[in-house]
Amino acid sequence: MLHTVNKSPTERNSLESCLKHLNNGSAVLLIEDGIYGALKGGSVTSLVERALVNYPIYALKPDIEARGMKDRVIDGIQLIDYEGFVDLVVEYPGVQAWL
Repeated sequence: MLHTVNKSPTERNSLESCLKHLNNGSAVLLIEDGIYGALKGGSVTSLVERALVNYPIYALKPDIEARGMKDRVIDGIQLIDYEGFVDLVVEYPGVQAWL
């Protein structure tokens, strides 16, 4: 399952809830304001770093760049473009959007 999060962790607890529900074979994609969960020094940084041990976490590079945050991304989070987003949707059997 591919889990997408588009809300900032300071606005909603979507990312925290998402990370608690990951299963083997799951991946997380942070998009729109969800990319704030990919940043070092944030409120969920330690949760994201723990999840990275077992699950791939991606962030949409255009959203990171639009906010000028490219240098602040947590090590291990993979930045992808829109084509990569489509590839993930095709790769995983389902998509769960966390609102």
